[in-house]
Amino acid sequence: MSGAADPAYVKMAHVKQFQRIPMSKSMRGLCKEEDYAFLGTSEKTTREETEGAEALQDEQGDIKEERVHRRLQREQQEKERLRDIEESKREKEQQWRTHVTEVSSSQEKTLQDRLARLRKFREFQRKVLVEESGIEGEAVSTVNQLLTRM
Repeated sequence: MSGAADPAYVKMAHVKQFQRIPMSKSMRGLCKEEDYAFLGTSEKTTREETEGAEALQDEQGDIKEERVHRRLQREQQEKERLRDIEESKREKEQQWRTHVTEVSSSQEKTLQDRLARLRKFREFQRKVLVEESGIEGEAVSTVNQLLTRM
């Protein structure tokens, strides 16, 4: 603590300055009382201001800590939100792949069934044409060519 801020030093400096002012003894007594009352008030005010400043600093520190805490909390929530979004994306992609696999498998089965039915139908047509024409041998190859063109 510097000498200028020491209350005893302030009083002594004030007394020296006060003694240089010419005035009557009664007036000097009144002024001393007022000065000491003022100095006492200023010391109380200084103490209160110091305590108020300390309280304000503590409050500001608490506010800063609260801000930091809220910021960290927001960052954590943002990370969780992004993680949830990524997980949701992965899940949707997996569902899509499964769906595509099922659809293509179903389509492939449908095409295989259609191919089998078409082969049976062609075979049936061949038999009918051969029986109707009553030809055998070379005519069967002609029928096959006709069916192929169709």
